[in-house]
Amino acid sequence: MILRTAILAVFAALAACGNGAEASAQPATASNPEAWVIGPFVRGRNYSRGVPLHPTPRRGGGFQIDLPRAPGSVHAVTFRHGPLAGKRRIVMRYRVEAARGAGLVAASDGRSPSMITLYFQRAGDNWSGRGRFETYRWYATFATQTPLTPGDHVMVAPLDGAWTAVETSKATTNPAAFRAALANADQVGFVLGGGDGFGHGIVATGPARLIVTDFRVE
Repeated sequence: MILRTAILAVFAALAACGNGAEASAQPATASNPEAWVIGPFVRGRNYSRGVPLHPTPRRGGGFQIDLPRAPGSVHAVTFRHGPLAGKRRIVMRYRVEAARGAGLVAASDGRSPSMITLYFQRAGDNWSGRGRFETYRWYATFATQTPLTPGDHVMVAPLDGAWTAVETSKATTNPAAFRAALANADQVGFVLGGGDGFGHGIVATGPARLIVTDFRVE
């Protein structure tokens, strides 16, 4: 009996170690807000303004961002995931809460409809959007939601979908570049924009917040 108990204890310890290793290898999700950054940082400058560096954790899971009024803005919210090769899709569930009469609009002109788009970025991007770097940032434009409205929403972006790059490249017309970006992916998340760009920021015209309840790379 003592020997059997000891053996079971050893197997239980091994299983716990295995589960711990697996858990530590899991990428960041909405349950780990401190892994997310509100940016982006380009050549040392953060394009998001009037917000903290990280989203605010919510009791029970997920995170929230209190959306600023102009001249503040929120452009991109990402975490370091790593390669996406072998993954099938990105799924995000979110909620928008806003005071009566408050709206969300493009930061670029203060009036165009806001939009939210799933996004990933290849490691080593120099942010020029030129030459080979034109295919270092990819947007699930086919799954963009616009405008952002109060309520609960979900976005699903299959990684074999019609993703688009910075300027003219598409996953359908430049599959080699898209596969290379997946294999060398670094940042994953979503961008906010409208007006003159998918990730050029949004502002609130009154009290409003964006709540991410779940984010998964599957």
